[in-house]
Amino acid sequence: MNKIEELIQQLCPNGVEYKDLGEVLDYEQPTKYIVESTRYHKDHETPVLTAGQTFILGYTDETEGIYEASKENPVIIFDDFTTSFHWVDFEFKVKSSAMKMLRPKKGCDIIFRFIFYAMKCVEYNPQDHARQWISVYSKFQIPVPPLPIQQEIVKILDSFTQLEAELEAELEARRKQYEYYRDSLLSYDENSNEVEWKTLGEVCLSISAGGDLPENYVKGQKYPTEDLPYPIYSNGTENNALYGYTDGFKIDRDAITISARGTIGYHTIRKAKFTPIVRLITLIPNDILIKSGFLNYILYITPIGGNGGSIPQLTVPNVKKILIPVPPLSEQERIVGILDKFDALVNDISVGLPAEIAARRKQYEYYRGKLLTFRKAN
Repeated sequence: MNKIEELIQQLCPNGVEYKDLGEVLDYEQPTKYIVESTRYHKDHETPVLTAGQTFILGYTDETEGIYEASKENPVIIFDDFTTSFHWVDFEFKVKSSAMKMLRPKKGCDIIFRFIFYAMKCVEYNPQDHARQWISVYSKFQIPVPPLPIQQEIVKILDSFTQLEAELEAELEARRKQYEYYRDSLLSYDENSNEVEWKTLGEVCLSISAGGDLPENYVKGQKYPTEDLPYPIYSNGTENNALYGYTDGFKIDRDAITISARGTIGYHTIRKAKFTPIVRLITLIPNDILIKSGFLNYILYITPIGGNGGSIPQLTVPNVKKILIPVPPLSEQERIVGILDKFDALVNDISVGLPAEIAARRKQYEYYRGKLLTFRKAN
């Protein structure tokens, strides 16, 4: 930081120039790079990307229309509707036409990686479903300090992102270890005397499909209020599938929800007093036979499939027939105690590696904002 401050005083005492993103970046349409088949497989070579949160959708064996990005020739993929973007330095294909490929203009006296970090500081949330790059986003301005300052800033921010990448890699390795241990701990032989095999219909007090939305609710509300204290859940995985909040509830005890459409089979424990809506199936365990924590864990290694219709989905009758191993309650509690500790280490944002990654990310964002804030030259 001290070196950068000295450079700023030396090279730009009167402030720095600002330029529109459209002045420093060219864009390319993705048409010729769009994947033809969505039959992805992990053994194929070429990743299929989206500029959204998912990023890598899968891998394709198609050999034509591959975007030839590399470490020496990177690109920014930009979602033209959401304005989400990613730095890409490997070959790929894309899923959607709703994307722009961004690269620096020839002769532009600015480091491409610096532009990427400066874009991270743009605060903009599109309010309508319209293409954003040409009409809006390309007109946002970023600072363009002299190259020595750009180089120092990129060096510092790259060190932050490298550390975060290393922590993410370690976390991924820990998660694989955890999943292997979990699956080993929960695997039972069909002829074992240690467990009974029962259907979900036998071990649950009720299994029911989600209903319509309640009359009084706020969609997208993130936290409970005095007037609307009870959560509404739908299918999906983002933001814990929280749909909003309402003033009443349909489920009055701890339960497990399973996604019936879209992310079929995604399941999690829900605390009492919530409302499940369409595309969600709710299981209320019978505590005399099975603990909710054990049931949630055993579902991770239990095949959960949809019906064979044109739109795959789970149904309540199908879920009731799913067969699971049921050990004695004391063994269930022992297993849950072990797995809860492992799960916290790899998934709980308040402890372990997730907490360290979150702290590093906040530190990075703080310094990124500080480093990329300049006084505008008159």
